[in-house]
Amino acid sequence: MSRSSRRKQIDIGLLLIRVTVGGSMLAFHGIPKLMKGPEVWEKIGAAMSNIGIHFFTPFWGFAATMAETVGALFVILGLFLRPSAAVLAFTMLIAFISHLSKGDSLAAASHPLELMLVLIALVITGAGSYAIDKK
Repeated sequence: MSRSSRRKQIDIGLLLIRVTVGGSMLAFHGIPKLMKGPEVWEKIGAAMSNIGIHFFTPFWGFAATMAETVGALFVILGLFLRPSAAVLAFTMLIAFISHLSKGDSLAAASHPLELMLVLIALVITGAGSYAIDKK
């Protein structure tokens, strides 16, 4: 296999990961939370208390919601991928910690952990050639 053929396979793999993870975050997490409004944002923001931040809970909830909406869209498009994936990874870290602090099992907390690790991998690898940032 030639080097260019191998590079193309890697770029297609990165595109598939970006579209799958970003699409999942956008459709199942970001948009639903955005539509539910400030009451839900406050509840989401309260998760920051698990790391000692007890103020501006609606702001933190809205920030997480925007990360899961706009950040997920950026991941899909390959636009500002590294900062977007880093913010989403932090959001998933807080979700993971929140699950554990509620007494959920590791199995119940595994979804945000898995997403966090995939997002960290995207921070490390970058978007690949099929990304708006590359155009």
